Amino acid sequence: MTVADRVAMGPVGVWLGALQREPAQIQRTVARRVEELGYGSLWEGEVVGRNDVFAQEAAWLSATSRLVAGAGIANIWARHPATAKAAAGALGDAWPGRFVLGLGVSHAAAIDRTGMTYDRPLERMRDYLDDMDKTPAAMPDTAPDVPVVLAALRPRMLRLARDRTDGAHTYFVPPEHTALAREDLGPDRLLIPEQAVVVDTDPETARATARQHTAFYLGLPNYVNNLERLGFSDDDLAGTGSDRLVDAIVAWGDESTVAARIHEHHAAGADHVLIQPLAADIDGAVRQLETLAPLVSG
Repeated sequence: MTVADRVAMGPVGVWLGALQREPAQIQRTVARRVEELGYGSLWEGEVVGRNDVFAQEAAWLSATSRLVAGAGIANIWARHPATAKAAAGALGDAWPGRFVLGLGVSHAAAIDRTGMTYDRPLERMRDYLDDMDKTPAAMPDTAPDVPVVLAALRPRMLRLARDRTDGAHTYFVPPEHTALAREDLGPDRLLIPEQAVVVDTDPETARATARQHTAFYLGLPNYVNNLERLGFSDDDLAGTGSDRLVDAIVAWGDESTVAARIHEHHAAGADHVLIQPLAADIDGAVRQLETLAPLVSG
């Protein structure tokens, strides 16, 4: 059975990290609206001690009828691998074909402050997958397998995703990275990049919004190292990023310009592109999704 047989997401979904901090009622309302607009999936991240991605996405799934919920990512430091496998199996059994388990190693700064020690991320992920494989399935044999993807940026993690899972979920990347990731994954694995967007034609205000996003991620070595590999210089990576970097990471402009960037990812080899609208609040993010839907969600 192929991944396409197990989960149908269409060409475009949504990544809304800000949703994890909202009350459950708002999360369910937004999930329903994303589904109404024709997007195929809704994803979020997980921070140890802040949210439980499985519990929150169960709420999304119960509030919708066909939307796929994606963990982008379930943090491997947050739970035992056997628990992760059981939780994913429970969601797959309750909502067949509507959940994708994304696993990720997170970042040293986020993990070290919890009292745990972040080290050997590639080996940790490999061991985590080994332990999941050793755990007997808890769900009935009739439950479909839940697709598993890895948060991956650089070649070694991408190749691990190719060899051990259904594919990769990439984040904070331009279409040029999508093309490279497709080469590492090969033709048969899922490739699901995230694309941050700002629907705003004013360069000054659009880049100001974008820089609120880039400022955080340029403080994380995983992303900086990946961007250096793509040819960005120290000057590009300094502070909140040069205009060149900001424009590469965040698609801004009118709806057609933003939609064109989504299509660039598809042309570079993406199977499913996740739009992350940057805004001051959830309402502003949803308004951007509404304006983009006619151009991208078909």
